[in-house]
Amino acid sequence: MRRVTWPQFLLLGASFLITLGSFAVLPFMSVLLHERWGFGLGFVGVVLAVASLVQFSGGVVGAALAARIGLRATMLVAIGIRTAGFACFVPGMDRPALAVAALFLVSTGAALYLPANKAYLVAGCPAERRPGLLAASGSAFNAGMALGPLAAAPFVLGSTAALFTAVAALFAVVGIAHAALPGVTDAPAAPAEPVAEPVAEPVAESVAEPEKGAGSRGAVVARLLPPFAYTLLSVYVFMFFQHYIALFAVGRTSTAYYAVLLTGYSLVIVAAQPLLAGWIAGLRYPRALRLGFGAMALGMLAIATGGPVGIAAGVLTLGLVETVLFLRNDLEALDRSREPAATVFGRQRLAAGIGAFAAALLGGPLYAAAEDAGSASGFWLAVGAQSLLLPLLLWAAVVWLARRRAAAAPRPEQLSYESVGGGGGGGR
Repeated sequence: MRRVTWPQFLLLGASFLITLGSFAVLPFMSVLLHERWGFGLGFVGVVLAVASLVQFSGGVVGAALAARIGLRATMLVAIGIRTAGFACFVPGMDRPALAVAALFLVSTGAALYLPANKAYLVAGCPAERRPGLLAASGSAFNAGMALGPLAAAPFVLGSTAALFTAVAALFAVVGIAHAALPGVTDAPAAPAEPVAEPVAEPVAESVAEPEKGAGSRGAVVARLLPPFAYTLLSVYVFMFFQHYIALFAVGRTSTAYYAVLLTGYSLVIVAAQPLLAGWIAGLRYPRALRLGFGAMALGMLAIATGGPVGIAAGVLTLGLVETVLFLRNDLEALDRSREPAATVFGRQRLAAGIGAFAAALLGGPLYAAAEDAGSASGFWLAVGAQSLLLPLLLWAAVVWLARRRAAAAPRPEQLSYESVGGGGGGGR
């Protein structure tokens, strides 16, 4: 990538190391909570759901903190909290309650860190550089996610305390490196294109009367699509895959096959996102949503076939969906907003948190119902159907609201009549 500054390079390296350390232990938390600390599976599910909600939705708190104390200071606070969290796991080996508290500390630190990290990465950059930098950041995170479990697997159960100590030390080193970063101002993001204020009446008329110019209608349609809501839907549907693909795939293939498949999935994202960043940024938002949700439905359908080839095809398709749709949602949110970037990323994390939490609550009953019906493949068909239907229902709701606002708004001719004294007592 051209013109990467040393602070940006440091942040990209830190993104890799942070996820390498985090994913050395976090994917195994359900096993540790159940087998090491003896918690029941129901309690384990609640703990993980709450931790996920804190990690995602706490981004709005991270954005508010960044606005008050700055981006660099927020990252230092966040890394300090995560370091303390991983360190608390060591005495928590014999104290289950302390281990749960440590997990919530780690989740809190993650919530505070990511909005500030992304905002610092794009601070002061022109709009055309954002896609490449955010794509490189996503690749760094996914590379750490891919390698962390592989590096830690031999030590998770046999040398758990040593593993947590090593991760805490890694975070401490990363925190010291962050202290060398210069301070930057998280100025309001400059939109990639001038952002016109939505006007209810023209919006509704353009949707209702497409013959009035396809080009302007395309811009109006794009303004109608709320990135927050579509991010929520994207993550909601996607997290069914994240939560239940292991349960479905391992029994139909093998643990080794699944491990190789997950590595391939991560490598697809690591390689594809920087290569496709320019194309993703150039996609009109409505088209990106159609491609993303449509491909998600196809991926779920492929997984539902239940064979090794179908599962692999579905998993890799969903890797491409994550590459395109999640980045495009963030770029659209940035382009639409005149608020500081940390605030934008914090709201996007909130949307992701709500979606992930909803999927966690609904996924278990839905998967159990599919198994009770005689085929877990029905679960993936139901998720694929949601991928097709929910975006359309959201679109219909947005159009309906726009038309209601248009009907309630005064028309220009009425305003002109009143302004010359034709109504409202203006002629006195």
